[in-house]
Amino acid sequence: MKIHHMNCGTMCPICKRLINGSGGFFERANMVCHCLLLESEQGLILVDSGVGTGDVREPNRRLGAGFVAMLAPLLKMEETAVEQIKAMGFKASDVKHIVPTHLDLDHAGGLSDFPDASVHVFEPEHRHAIKPSLRDSLRFRKAQFEHGPKWVIHSEPSEIWFGFQAIRPIAGLDLLMVPLIGHTRGHVGVAVKQGNGSGQKWLLHCGDAYFHRSEVAIKHEDPMPAGVAFFEKLVQTLPAERVATQARLRELVKSSGDEVELFCAHDPVEYHRFSK
Repeated sequence: MKIHHMNCGTMCPICKRLINGSGGFFERANMVCHCLLLESEQGLILVDSGVGTGDVREPNRRLGAGFVAMLAPLLKMEETAVEQIKAMGFKASDVKHIVPTHLDLDHAGGLSDFPDASVHVFEPEHRHAIKPSLRDSLRFRKAQFEHGPKWVIHSEPSEIWFGFQAIRPIAGLDLLMVPLIGHTRGHVGVAVKQGNGSGQKWLLHCGDAYFHRSEVAIKHEDPMPAGVAFFEKLVQTLPAERVATQARLRELVKSSGDEVELFCAHDPVEYHRFSK
């Protein structure tokens, strides 16, 4: 599979020093929505969908006024997945599958731009998102699902991947859903194999299982900014499970060597490393 890295939603909350670790307290920070587009024998596949065209047109209804005020997304039509895909010469209908890491509003907004695609989700995530509690209705937005996504619900892991339970959502492809629970009840990472022969390695899109590269690093990295650490805890669903998931990801980095490379959804440094 050929892999494209896309930023499908720039967010600019206030206080760059607390979010990006440098800059002024009154400067706007920079966060990304790191998505993947995979060219496969079975059509195009999206991993996460970021902010969609409907979100750009109706941000308060689809994203919520609180999210818009706090995260200050740029809401550029050209950043949406569908517009980037068209710019590559494809059509929206070429996207046959979408595999979200989870269904938070900044990951699921683009689903409605691909109404014919099969949307693969882990059963606990689907159950949680479709019938959210009052508190969780702020993160799972019914307006983003009102087009009636073609859900494909996966209930049970079926194989083992580097010691993790995993689900192969699309038969015949080296693409796996890897449950990484904690941020939400049904959060998954999405593992994709790239390269040929001895040059093969796995990429693991960890979604929001972690928010900053230092959380899974072996070697010294820039320390996690205080604002990101606060936000990560603010939006966690299962705190103990989130901490355990991150510990397992650190162990994966240590034990897998060059076989697996990790990245998360919102770290701009990781995104720029891959997008080059």
